[in-house]
Amino acid sequence: MNRTPTYNALILRARPSGESNRELTLLTAEEGLIRATVFGGPKSRLRAHAAPYHQGTAWLYRNPAKDFFKVTDFDVQSWRLGIREDYDRAMAASAVAETILASHGGGAERGPAFALAGDTLDALEGADRDGCRRIAAQFLWNWADILGARPDLRRCAACGREFPGAEATLWYSRREAQAVCPSCSGLDEDIRALTGAARAAEFLPAGPGARRWLLAAESLGPGRIGRVGTDRASWREAKALCAAVLGAALGKQLASWDW
Repeated sequence: MNRTPTYNALILRARPSGESNRELTLLTAEEGLIRATVFGGPKSRLRAHAAPYHQGTAWLYRNPAKDFFKVTDFDVQSWRLGIREDYDRAMAASAVAETILASHGGGAERGPAFALAGDTLDALEGADRDGCRRIAAQFLWNWADILGARPDLRRCAACGREFPGAEATLWYSRREAQAVCPSCSGLDEDIRALTGAARAAEFLPAGPGARRWLLAAESLGPGRIGRVGTDRASWREAKALCAAVLGAALGKQLASWDW
């Protein structure tokens, strides 16, 4: 076992540990989530580098007997100071970090998870308020894909047929955690039979605008999605669908998603 591993690492969380130390939670491209301790007082260079959203090369010491990691050096390549300068950026970055932590770093998809997290934080560094919300929603939608939970917006999960045209409204079934066409297996009658809260509790709509935005979120990078807008109703549908899909995968919805 290598006792001095080196990782491509992103700091998701930093907490005080003891009188002068700091416990970090790192997302790494090689092993997913790792917890490690930084030793040193407030004047320590290493401690100053060990802050949330910093990304770079981390040198660790592994104590196999105690299952313990110590940070021996951290070379920061991305400081992302702009995130801490703006409330909306900080809140969106917090939602990204908390989502990653709640989903155990994305499971086995370590490389794609690490890349998505880094690209998202890079985009947030210079984003305005609306851009932050769009970038955060895109992250949730694509993180659901990392977890294998994102529904297909092009084809009905029940009958397998392509959804009829770009202007069609599809429905996300909370119970089945999949997108279906209203006419499939009598679902149209079921939807018409439900009204008000009962209907909202079972199905979420994705109209043409929401569907186009979510498909764009799948293909565009975080640096571009922040400039892709839509009408208010479509945005509400897209945002609600992102939260519902990822919430179903995690078994809960996080308070940090409420932006």
